[in-house]
Amino acid sequence: MSSKIGVYFDAANIGGGLDVEALAAGVKAKWESLVAVVRVFPVLADQAQSIAKDIEDNGLDGVLICGASPRQDVEIYRFPVLTERVNLREQCVLSYEDPLGNGLVPGQPAPELLVQIATDYINMGVVKLQKGSLPDSAALEKGVRRILVVGGGFTGLTAAAEAAASGYEVVLVEKTDRLGGAVNNIPTGSPLQGPWEDKESTNLAERIAAVEKNPKITVYMSSTVAKLAGQPGQYTLTLNTPEGEKTLEVGSAVVAAGWTPLDPKYMEAMGLGVSPKVMHAAEFGKQFLAGKITARRIAFVLDTTLAEEAAARQKAEAEAQAAEQAAEAAPAEAPAEGEEAAFVKQDLESIEHLRYSNAVNSVGMLRLANSVCEKTNDVTQCYVLYKDMVVPGILERFYRKMQDRLGLMMTKADVTSIREQGDHMVVSCENTLLGMDFDLDCDLVVVPTGLVPVSAKEAIMQFEYRQGPDFPDLELFDGYLDSNYICFPYETRRTGVYAAGCVRQPMTLEGCLQDARGAVLKAIQAIECAEHGVAVHPRSGDRTYPVFNFVRCTQCKRCTEECPFGALDDDEKGTPKPNPARCRRCGTCFGACPERVISFANYNIDQIGSMIREVSVPKDFKNEGPRILILACENDAYPALDMAALQGHTWSPYVRIIPVRCLGSVNAIWVSDAMSKGYDGVMLLGCKYGDDYQCHFVKGSELCARRMTNIAETLNRLGVEPERVEQFELAIDEAHCVTDMIDGFVKRIEQMGPNPFKAM
Repeated sequence: MSSKIGVYFDAANIGGGLDVEALAAGVKAKWESLVAVVRVFPVLADQAQSIAKDIEDNGLDGVLICGASPRQDVEIYRFPVLTERVNLREQCVLSYEDPLGNGLVPGQPAPELLVQIATDYINMGVVKLQKGSLPDSAALEKGVRRILVVGGGFTGLTAAAEAAASGYEVVLVEKTDRLGGAVNNIPTGSPLQGPWEDKESTNLAERIAAVEKNPKITVYMSSTVAKLAGQPGQYTLTLNTPEGEKTLEVGSAVVAAGWTPLDPKYMEAMGLGVSPKVMHAAEFGKQFLAGKITARRIAFVLDTTLAEEAAARQKAEAEAQAAEQAAEAAPAEAPAEGEEAAFVKQDLESIEHLRYSNAVNSVGMLRLANSVCEKTNDVTQCYVLYKDMVVPGILERFYRKMQDRLGLMMTKADVTSIREQGDHMVVSCENTLLGMDFDLDCDLVVVPTGLVPVSAKEAIMQFEYRQGPDFPDLELFDGYLDSNYICFPYETRRTGVYAAGCVRQPMTLEGCLQDARGAVLKAIQAIECAEHGVAVHPRSGDRTYPVFNFVRCTQCKRCTEECPFGALDDDEKGTPKPNPARCRRCGTCFGACPERVISFANYNIDQIGSMIREVSVPKDFKNEGPRILILACENDAYPALDMAALQGHTWSPYVRIIPVRCLGSVNAIWVSDAMSKGYDGVMLLGCKYGDDYQCHFVKGSELCARRMTNIAETLNRLGVEPERVEQFELAIDEAHCVTDMIDGFVKRIEQMGPNPFKAM
């Protein structure tokens, strides 16, 4: 807890007619016993050394910077003591409008309402320091500098080589008896470098040899992960190997488990599995390398409408049948109280994987057709029939070159049927670029390969986590190991474990190469962060971590169940077992806890509650207006507020804004505190949630929305209308919506009248 604070005003970043000297005098008068130094500087950014000297000379244990947004000049104000910022520029002066909607008049003294806003924010800042402290270190005493790579295909080999080149030991686990994965069946690679027009060798043999010879890399063939327990920097890995179980220590992991071809049953409508003259692209590549392809007219069909329509019909029939059976069947028995339901891996393979693989198949079909033409000197005629030719990025140059290939003909077409006729195949095409419909006679039909990620069919890592052995929410992404986590590729919601390659999303070799390197960098970062006791994204470098007061814990399990990242395990009684290196410091557990067991050194229930209570709330609603608390997510909503102010948008002077780590960290007690204090309304301003969520902590906004039911019940018990508390979604690029959002809520509160607690 800070007990000797220095308060510094940045006059250049305040303005608005505010008397900064008067504000400084007010701080001295109110906080005389707590504040040791109060200074006003014309330009505070030039005075970092002066502040550092004050810290040393006066023994300060807290510094409060009053001026621009805490998002500005972050690097300048780094001191060895607890440091907080008061946003007097963006969210006080620039955003100010009077109750009639008029802005500030240049050259005039600040209106009383603006002085009141500034005073409230400064007092809140002092209290925040008073109730916070620097965290103890969570650095690992002995971290493991070894990276696990699961999967020995192109991506896994690249990841292993890159990690070893960075100085880390590597454990490479391959479940088959051969390295190389699907690339073993690729005749040539897509272009990996300029001019991006020519075929390129995959150099697979050289990559395998380099990995096998590298002394930093240990390869386990015909092996799988039996269990992964612990936390980044201190994982315990158990492998199933041909020689039996083997236990190793690893610091982080890259999952490059790859893909498996879509079951042929999904493509029977295109002849796959029905006629031997129809095969999918991956099988064609394998047979081509083996010298078994003798056909002289080959149709490469990229239009998968036939398969998709057939699958849609089958799905509708299956759902109707399942609904009938469910209606007739007896309800399944629920697990006994306190008993956990057994984990059953859901098979997520579906026709959707064919659609997702369109770009890879577009490039792959061109590459295969080019290989055939090259081998036969264009004697074999290859026909590429597509509905959508999707060629990512600069590979467009490769596509253009293929258009000039003598033995290769391409046309857009709706493929309406693929059938065997005598000793050859017939592909019926309509709506073609040739201006006519036609039947194409050919010897062989090659259809796309659906890339089904291994994660859709098996639990790859076998986590020994409270939340289960598999990665979370895979059904949202049809089994792909991609959390769609905004701004953070490779993310799996299991800290220290990162996905790369086609297990994450279908991609070309170029994409796999980049993915492998990126995932390795994240794996290295996880090890280094664990060793230093700091968080990885999005609160990168945060040294705080949740501290538990187990004396009050009721073993309700809310924290362990709601943590978006599986950071908490529990014992047989349900008492949480923290894993600091897994934690992202979002505070979701903190918001979930009904007993206020959990806190952070610089973010706790009492701290935010005290800030809420520090605001001056007038009793006279009619003449002095309402007071409304805004709890704003620091990731999207708070920056959007800053940007709105910088763009010239203003809002009601009756709101007071407190940044929170995430709406998931909002504890219901803060709403109760606000209502008890006499606030007339509370806005919860956070990220968008749902399937296309933008929450930086994945589930925070969604969890907050669920908790709103409990908050409404609490307000009803207090005799307060639940409509006084409302959650809003605000994206970082929606600064233009801020004024309408805030002023609209203020107007509704004014119509409702004062909080009943105001009179108490």
